[in-house]
Amino acid sequence: MTRRRAPARTVSCDALVIGSGAGGAVAALELARAGHPTVVLEEGPRTTTAELAASAPAANLRRLYRDAGLTPILGSPVIPYGEGRCVGGSTVVNGGLLWAPPDALLDRWARVMGTTDYRAERLAGHLSTVSERLGAGEQPHGDGNADSRLLAEAADALGWRWSAARRAAPGCRHLNRCPTGCPGGAKRSMLVSYLPEAERYGAVIEPGTRAVLLRHDGRTVHRVSALGGPDGRTRIDYRPRTVFLAAGSVGSALLLQRSGIHARTAGRAMGFHVNFRLVARFADPVHAGRGTIFTAQLREFEDLGIHVMPANLTPGSLAAALAGHGPAVVNPLLADLPRVAVYTVQVRMSGRVAVRHLPGGGRSLRHRMAPYDRGLLRFALGRAARLLFRAGAVELYPPCTSVLRSESAAREFAVRADPRSWDLVCVHAMASCPMGWSALGGVCDQHGRPYGFTNLRLCDASVLPGPAGLSPQGTVMAFAHEIAARYLSSPPQVPTRRHCDSDTPS
Repeated sequence: MTRRRAPARTVSCDALVIGSGAGGAVAALELARAGHPTVVLEEGPRTTTAELAASAPAANLRRLYRDAGLTPILGSPVIPYGEGRCVGGSTVVNGGLLWAPPDALLDRWARVMGTTDYRAERLAGHLSTVSERLGAGEQPHGDGNADSRLLAEAADALGWRWSAARRAAPGCRHLNRCPTGCPGGAKRSMLVSYLPEAERYGAVIEPGTRAVLLRHDGRTVHRVSALGGPDGRTRIDYRPRTVFLAAGSVGSALLLQRSGIHARTAGRAMGFHVNFRLVARFADPVHAGRGTIFTAQLREFEDLGIHVMPANLTPGSLAAALAGHGPAVVNPLLADLPRVAVYTVQVRMSGRVAVRHLPGGGRSLRHRMAPYDRGLLRFALGRAARLLFRAGAVELYPPCTSVLRSESAAREFAVRADPRSWDLVCVHAMASCPMGWSALGGVCDQHGRPYGFTNLRLCDASVLPGPAGLSPQGTVMAFAHEIAARYLSSPPQVPTRRHCDSDTPS
């Protein structure tokens, strides 16, 4: 006997936003505020500040991240990728950093990819709006953050540039749990800022609902098939007037591929940053667990896409940073925790990640580390080690099974080390469906519309023309504000591959 499937539930709406992170939340608020009946789909759960505070960090990590933060990017080495999967997206589990994109970066994107309407003067108003709404400002050291103080003092001694962290966390209580959700409610993630305001204007947020397919005629998306309900298996058909796709750089590319929309270019060359950690043991106590994620960031080498900053320190995070070492190393450092700090080195990669949809709903992420990137990682390690030894470190544990006890040893290690054997992680992926000229791999025009489509817009990290080189939340939100503003101020148009000035995005 064949069991009949229940018919899909049908939901009509004016605007459907797929994803509730930095880009999707902006679209939801601006659309709802303009009077458009708006529905927001979020694959993950909805949480509260009280639940974040009551749960252990490990439990929050498993619940709020996709694949518990361990989505593999295959290659040499395999790189775990962490992204939020909850209402508010990665803004719930990031450090709340809110940097404006450098003018030179926006000018380069405009020159190379044709995004001429996204220069600094155009985005300045949006960035100001975001900053004001989120209460962003320089994060003071507070009573803790000795690891950040040491970084700043060492940078000054070397004559290197650094800056105070600019965070959307007014009233931060320095509870040291940023990457697993703010238990004090100070971090102004989309969960506690843009999305509640969108709901006050009538937006409806549907957690636990996954968009499966965009059904279209090659020009217009007329239906979005999704799975939701208490068991996550109830079929729902949304019939929107317009769709804003903001499922993240990976998720948006996969949904376009599954739906047969620019399947050959979406996700073909996703940009990304990698992080590696340096465990530092100091002669004197630093009590690095006291404080927020960090309050000072080295920016001397940001033109190369390199930043150095402290990381949250807990016994668990220290053990993770030392995963390649045995008990003979890990146990003494855990016992000496007051004198230990962990620093993150973030590097913008020139290589790209290929994102591929697999039959049966699977996916594959694969990178190939370019020779330039290997050299850049070695350079970054050498400079970070110099900084930390100047800060007073007596031992450094790089992202492999080695111990460095002097600046000269670190220089020698940086020259001969092969980063393909290092423990690297990624928490920033972008530019999988970049805005710009189609001849150069651009997937959408300056309205965020995939070429050829009238009522579909991308408005998340996927549309950035390239890797930003710094924490991208501010850049993503500014782009999303501009995309939403263009939709609200202009009638629908059909972008083509020869649309406006010989393939220049409109």
